[in-house]
Amino acid sequence: MNRQQLSKILKDYRFYCLSLALLAMLALFIKPQIIKSQPVYNFTFIIDITRSMNARDYQLKDEAVSRLQLVKQALNELVLKLPCQSKIGLGLFTERKSTLLFEPIEVCASYAEIDKVINSIDWRMAWAADSRISKGLASTITQLQNNDSHIVFFTDGQEAPPVNPRYKTDFSGLKTKLKGVLVGVGGLQNVPIPKYNNQGQQHGVYKQDDVPHRSTFGMAPTSSVPVEGYNARNAPFGSAKVAGDQHLTRLYEPYLQQLSKQVEWAYHRLESSELLSKVLQTPAFSKQQQILSDNRPYFAIFTLILLGWVYFPHLTKKY
Repeated sequence: MNRQQLSKILKDYRFYCLSLALLAMLALFIKPQIIKSQPVYNFTFIIDITRSMNARDYQLKDEAVSRLQLVKQALNELVLKLPCQSKIGLGLFTERKSTLLFEPIEVCASYAEIDKVINSIDWRMAWAADSRISKGLASTITQLQNNDSHIVFFTDGQEAPPVNPRYKTDFSGLKTKLKGVLVGVGGLQNVPIPKYNNQGQQHGVYKQDDVPHRSTFGMAPTSSVPVEGYNARNAPFGSAKVAGDQHLTRLYEPYLQQLSKQVEWAYHRLESSELLSKVLQTPAFSKQQQILSDNRPYFAIFTLILLGWVYFPHLTKKY
């Protein structure tokens, strides 16, 4: 190669583009990283899987879906939006307590496992049919009191059987131990609760005679009105049949708002994953953390642009 040929090559922009592209490609193997500060999150999600969560009063793509299905959909989308180094844990609530499926783990490295567990959640995982929301909330706070995670508790707020007002849960010793969000799930209008057989197939809906409409636990509430069939020892709640709407379900929002105030948590009604993300991805639930950021995508894009100038010059001329 003579001096004239070398001079011609050096004057050709393609030489510099290919040289820079080569250097950028070499950088990909070095895995360049920088330290930057960004907000990260730590949540533990507790999901109510009692029977009323099977009620279909949400719409996804013009199709009626259950409350439980919408919660799972919202969590799937939220996990995708959380920045790397954030952590989430997952647990289930039924009867009077919650149980953790796993403690908080990093969302990027464990995304496949998190996604699989969320999609596998089913109402048939419930170990009892009762639904004591206030007891479950207290159980969650007690169980996770030494955890540095923020708790997000999803429920429709329906206590089944109804709670005896004499035996309300005392949250006085739990107020400041954990912070979180109580998320109300469902619509404000009563809808039927699907009834399933042993094979998990829907077999109609719950009727009025299928469920209790009042609590018969403990001492009966005091009342100045005589109760039919009352007997202090054998029938403290009387013998009259009580008919109500406990076979139907709705979001018990005032009750959940009351509970959230008692534990000093925020309250949010679940309407969409976008609104849920806005509530959770705030400074109140984040902390700034120094993390290593992978810069390889930027070098890859730079390489593609340079190669585009070399091999597709007619496209760049249009712009």
